[in-house]
Amino acid sequence: MVSDLVLAAGFLICGTFTVVLGTVHFAMPWLLDFDGAIPVEGDSLRPLNLLVVTYQTKRSDVRGIAQIMNHAVSYTLVSIGVLDLLASRWLSAWFAPYLLVWIAGWWFLRAATQRHMGSRPDDRLVAAGFTLIGVFHLAVAVT
Repeated sequence: MVSDLVLAAGFLICGTFTVVLGTVHFAMPWLLDFDGAIPVEGDSLRPLNLLVVTYQTKRSDVRGIAQIMNHAVSYTLVSIGVLDLLASRWLSAWFAPYLLVWIAGWWFLRAATQRHMGSRPDDRLVAAGFTLIGVFHLAVAVT
């Protein structure tokens, strides 16, 4: 059985890290120079074909979806972090194991998709760290 102190420390560390990461993520379009990486001018992009609908994709669409996805991830990270920081208030609730499994799944997905950033040693370290956060949440869910 995991002690309450270890559990509280784990949620404090995970929650603080996640809130900070989510807050920094809101600035990623600027930090990673989305505008420079996805220029407005350039060759035409292939259209988006969805069954019977064809949509002529513009570079501004790609830039826009990158911004939307980034801010959605930022919001989710901050939300997960706040949930972790408030875990003592909901861990005994009936839904806690389900929420913990969902959070673990989110972190496992995030760890698995780190490979899209590359295969540098730092990328593998980041993926391992995200996996550990997922393992923590999953372990709490099944205890």
